[in-house]
Amino acid sequence: MALIVQKFGGTSLATPEHIKRVALRVVEERKKGNELVVIVSAMGATTDELIELSRKISQNPPARELDMLIATGEQISSALLSMAIHAKGEKAVSLTGPQVGILTDSFHTKARILKVNSKRILNELRKGNIVIVAGFQGTDYESNITTLGRGGSDTTAVAIAAALKADICEIFTDVDGVFTTDPRIVPEAKKLPSITYDEMLELASAGAKVLQSRSVEFAAKYNVKIHVRSSFHGKEGTIVMKEIESMESVLVRGVALEKNQAKISIDGVPDYPGVAAEIFEPLSKENINVDLIVQGAPDREGKSEITFTVDREETEKVIKIMAKVKEKLGAGKVGCDKGVAKVSIVGVGMRTHPGVAARMFKALSREKINIELISTSEILISCLVREEEGEKAVQALHKEFELEKMQ
Repeated sequence: MALIVQKFGGTSLATPEHIKRVALRVVEERKKGNELVVIVSAMGATTDELIELSRKISQNPPARELDMLIATGEQISSALLSMAIHAKGEKAVSLTGPQVGILTDSFHTKARILKVNSKRILNELRKGNIVIVAGFQGTDYESNITTLGRGGSDTTAVAIAAALKADICEIFTDVDGVFTTDPRIVPEAKKLPSITYDEMLELASAGAKVLQSRSVEFAAKYNVKIHVRSSFHGKEGTIVMKEIESMESVLVRGVALEKNQAKISIDGVPDYPGVAAEIFEPLSKENINVDLIVQGAPDREGKSEITFTVDREETEKVIKIMAKVKEKLGAGKVGCDKGVAKVSIVGVGMRTHPGVAARMFKALSREKINIELISTSEILISCLVREEEGEKAVQALHKEFELEKMQ
């Protein structure tokens, strides 16, 4: 008997018919003798609809109340799926994130999981129940409902799999697995049979929408094997796993595009030790993630320009924070450019193969695509380009590294 954690996304649960199909799949797995914990997202576009509903009441609703509202979407899915499983003759129980003991910090709308208490789930499994858990949600130390940000149900699933020491965590979605890039941009993109935690984390952070980056962090930390697969058929998908030596033979594993970017710049920044901390610490306190960062050389007056990128939906909040920082530092103007996108290549093979960056830059140059910012790590190179050139950049890089020939 295996203990399996399964997660079904919103497209897999979009209608009552979809929910019945998921219930059939779950019941078939249960009849093989396996214990099952199933994590669910909200049905279809429910979360977006709830956010839009909130905006009809207030353009700036309190984050705590927004969490109270949008957490209901997953609760609807979990209850309906439990009903569907009962209708097929199996025992099931639906539980909220707080009921299963998912403890988070208090950053509403993008909370982080601190601990999972597995006692309630284990008790329900001993009773012979299939346990259905509302994803995307938890509770803080003051018993406030919190939500985990876009894609948070992935993190719920992996965190629960880690707490239960599950044999595998299956992430069911509307795609067949992890591809070398988005097949809507490059039809020749290939499905990867396997990918390392590090590569998947970099791809997720760079814009690939298959898994939430925090779910991959959990998986890597606790060695949770993830199987990303389609909810619409039974074919094998992509295994996300620890790196093995043969994986380094692949130079570039994938190309990602992130359009949800904004470039923020502050000129006239005085050049002295600690000035960067004074700029970025206020953003950290607001749980705002900063991505690419470039600081120019000081001019004759000892002033420089600092440029960085953030998620586009954070722009207004960042501009307000930077206005205060500007006054404190006596810096120049704060600029904002929302017309940018980030294109990235990822592969553990980069560690041992020189010249990858040069090939990337040359490929973009051939397409007359200008690079505005560059960021690198051991296994990732990211370039900021104009948003309208993002897809062309992905196509050029996919061709340059011959990813359509990936086996």
